[in-house]
Amino acid sequence: MQDSALGDAVRTTPFMYAALESLHILGIAVLVGPAFAFDLRLLGVGRRLVPVTRAARYLLPVSHLGLAVAVVTGILLFSAQALGVAGSSAAPWKLGLLVLAGLNAFVFHRGVYRRVDEWADADATPVAARVSAVVSMTTWTGVIFAGRFLAYV
Repeated sequence: MQDSALGDAVRTTPFMYAALESLHILGIAVLVGPAFAFDLRLLGVGRRLVPVTRAARYLLPVSHLGLAVAVVTGILLFSAQALGVAGSSAAPWKLGLLVLAGLNAFVFHRGVYRRVDEWADADATPVAARVSAVVSMTTWTGVIFAGRFLAYV
């Protein structure tokens, strides 16, 4: 991938790498900010102010947009330095945490969230939803840390 025309273009076009890196960071912010807000709502923050279904309706599409930007820019950035990134000891951590974050979201939406109408107005969200929120916040934090460490280890 690094020797591809794409990798070469990202590496050699003036300001391309820096622009993609900036967009990658913005994508992460747009992904993680709303995701954390939703996770906090699952943990009970703002329970009396915002129903969980309304929080999901407004926050999750924004988070999905951030994910799309982060994935596209991440692939482009990887193409420029594939060997260096793949050789970093942080790479398996980032990849593993990304997979775990994705699995967690899949299990949440295919599991406990399918029955949201049964618990949306309850005093507390189900344990499975709270566990999913903690796993989400932990894995995305780990992805960010591992991503920063790619350049250093």
